[in-house]
Amino acid sequence: MAKKYNIAVIPGDGIGQEITSAAIEVLEAASSRNNIEIFTKELTAGGAAIDKFGLPLPQETIGGAKDSDAVLLGAVGGPKWDTVEPELRPERAILGLRSGLGLYANIRPVVIHEGLEAASPLKNPGKIDFIIVRELTGGIYFGKNGVYQSGDRLPDGTVKGKIAYDTEVYSEGEINRILKIAFDLAMKRRKKLTLVDKANVLVSSRMWRNLARQMSFDYPDVELECLYVDNAAMQLISRPSSFDVIVTSNLFGDILSDEAGQIVGSIGMLPSASIGEEGKPGLFEPIHGSAPDIAGQNRANPLGTILSAAMMMRIMFGEEEVAYSIENAVRKTLASGLRTGDITFVGDSNNVKLVGTAEITKAVIENL
Repeated sequence: MAKKYNIAVIPGDGIGQEITSAAIEVLEAASSRNNIEIFTKELTAGGAAIDKFGLPLPQETIGGAKDSDAVLLGAVGGPKWDTVEPELRPERAILGLRSGLGLYANIRPVVIHEGLEAASPLKNPGKIDFIIVRELTGGIYFGKNGVYQSGDRLPDGTVKGKIAYDTEVYSEGEINRILKIAFDLAMKRRKKLTLVDKANVLVSSRMWRNLARQMSFDYPDVELECLYVDNAAMQLISRPSSFDVIVTSNLFGDILSDEAGQIVGSIGMLPSASIGEEGKPGLFEPIHGSAPDIAGQNRANPLGTILSAAMMMRIMFGEEEVAYSIENAVRKTLASGLRTGDITFVGDSNNVKLVGTAEITKAVIENL
């Protein structure tokens, strides 16, 4: 009897429809070979939801996501909605989905694929294969914030201006649960964990570092390295191949993961998973934006979304064979020389061929 999984699909904006459609095509093809049925339901969020409902995350979308086994997201946002109120911006949909689904850990594999080394801005990138584990529901993005008038007046009696503030807040529980995910991942890989913080300045970072050192006693086989975030940003450029698993706070993870996407040649290649409590649906998405300038032109790179679907099958459902078949098909497709525009570069060999979204999706399916 076939296994069945219900996937909520949120295309979002810009190229979202194209890349999620491509990922579902590949997912259905790979799953059918393993006697698995995939059922999808499309939901609306982001700018598309603002246009239709007047808000970025309708209750129907949250409800549909909660009722699913997993959620596949495209991308949200674009210049069209730059002038809307901050609380109504398309990006609020992602924060709402994360909090609504209780997703507290973002997992981003960073891999430089064979044949794409020259796309990296690094001269000799070497073998890059690490994971960034980012805390999602705490920190400065969710701490108390506001704007108020200063009482400090200039000699002429005028007020200097408004004061804005954001607060970084973390609890031991929030930190420990993300650390455990990171240590467990390190145990399954090369047994090295790098904590990125700013413990020389921030009290919250000192708590991160103290708790990580305490937990390391439960993982004697894992080497724990602690780096300040500014140093870590430099080390990602100078020695990217030395990293295995990186764990960090919401803000630092947001910044470093985009840097990591650049050093492997294109953020269009990188998938991600946001997970929470066991048994709850996770959210899977590429790390890139909505690229409205190329939407509808068959130019988008769907590989990050396709690889996100592979992560979904592995993490949510334990379908290792399906996940591996998708990842291997992507490797074969790249090895054959097919490229979308974002992963072409000066000096490409003669066997490299520029193709569109539909063509590279078809090739991945043929390579399953």
